[in-house]
Amino acid sequence: MDLRIFTEPQQGASYDTLLKVAKATEDLGFDAFFRSDHYLSMGNGDGLPGPTDAWITLAGLARETKRIRLGTLMTAGTFRLPGVLAIQVAQVDQMSGGRVELGLGAGWFEEEHKAYGIPFPKEKFARLEEQLAIITGLWATETGKEFTYDGTYYQLEKSPALPKPAQAKVPVLIGGHGATRTPRLAAQYADEFNIPFASLEDSERQFGRVRAAAEAAGRKGDELVYSNALVACVGKDDAEVARRAAAIGRDVDELKANGLAGSPAEVVDKIGRYAAIGTSRVYLQILDLDDLDHLQLISDQVQSQLG
Repeated sequence: MDLRIFTEPQQGASYDTLLKVAKATEDLGFDAFFRSDHYLSMGNGDGLPGPTDAWITLAGLARETKRIRLGTLMTAGTFRLPGVLAIQVAQVDQMSGGRVELGLGAGWFEEEHKAYGIPFPKEKFARLEEQLAIITGLWATETGKEFTYDGTYYQLEKSPALPKPAQAKVPVLIGGHGATRTPRLAAQYADEFNIPFASLEDSERQFGRVRAAAEAAGRKGDELVYSNALVACVGKDDAEVARRAAAIGRDVDELKANGLAGSPAEVVDKIGRYAAIGTSRVYLQILDLDDLDHLQLISDQVQSQLG
């Protein structure tokens, strides 16, 4: 079971804070550092000191880390033109020595688009499908040849399809709860399917849909990695769990029901139940980015039991 650290910097985090968390992620033996791609805080927080850009952040971290994988859950397809995003991701992959992964979604948070003047089109999913075709097509084009694409929303003419990523293939993550279109898109383009904040029952059902879609598309169902993103709130005792829950404005019982919360033993047990339905990777949503002792505890007493 791979454990990855997943952050939500739009809630309030500077690059320096993210750098500390990424370095702790690496030092403590976690598999990867991922971040969301948002420009506006959610809920009651003030979001100070303000948003950071996902791919600028990952470019910096690419030069400051050596081992961990780096990526997004999920880059919003509404934020960047696909040709530009393909260049950005390829460059950050080069900067990291081939450690980047691209999570790409349609985009959903209309208020952040209004706040920063970003168009919020109605046809987001259809655009996402074209974006995936373009990005993967640009990367797959043989050096010295050109890439052309004539879609409904995007047209590329005689692109040199450069630069190339350091990796032969940048892993692509697709995720979500959609019952039909999402599994079909994952079957066509994804190396990993991620379901965020879902119960065991919902995860198992959605993984089954994706496996079936993959097989219908001529792939083996187990060719994809299946992963969950779940909020983490771990404490050595009840008091520490309660303190960490209060720090992120959540209720302990709710966290235990919907995330990975409680003692290390409780969390290991619940991760084991996800593993039994096919989960092989968990993104631990860490909401208090100043509490590095939390990461230390998870490394020492949770990750160490999942080898």
